[in-house]
Amino acid sequence: MSDSITGGVKFLHPERTIGYFDVKNGMTVADFGAGSGFFTMAMARIVGESGKVYAIDIQKPSLDLIKSKAHIENLLNIETVWADLELPQGSHLPAQSVDLVVVSNILFQVENKLEVFREAHRVLKAQGRIAVIEWDETPFPGGPPVEMRIAKREAQSLLGQAGFILDREFETGSHHYGLLYKK
Repeated sequence: MSDSITGGVKFLHPERTIGYFDVKNGMTVADFGAGSGFFTMAMARIVGESGKVYAIDIQKPSLDLIKSKAHIENLLNIETVWADLELPQGSHLPAQSVDLVVVSNILFQVENKLEVFREAHRVLKAQGRIAVIEWDETPFPGGPPVEMRIAKREAQSLLGQAGFILDREFETGSHHYGLLYKK
């Protein structure tokens, strides 16, 4: 498989990246801040008909785009959820109902980052995990301004405050970091 390349910089490759999460057939996954469905679609293919992916976002047009893509690909295991993850129980998901939460490239947009991680902790099953992928602090013309990016150490601190324990770091490609934590 080839990476998407722009100006010689390798970016996130969804299938390769989610390989680090040990996503398996039958799992239930929540994509917090799903955006255009970058990870949602790839995870839906892996969890299969017996699994489920919740694509959660505050922007309705993003959810409409994911619905369209899912329809085109006949991925019936994707459920879109309009939600504000900064509110208590903001995902609208039941407690201890998912195996994996993915939080990718949203922290720089979120005011109450700790609440997002607390919500992830609430919805994860006892042995559940959270994967965090964010822009690192290296200057690059793409992505958010450097001063808006969340340093890895800050993300790690917030994850610890929310009750998570580090599992491992993982490769994400250029200008990002990846953290996998467990409940």
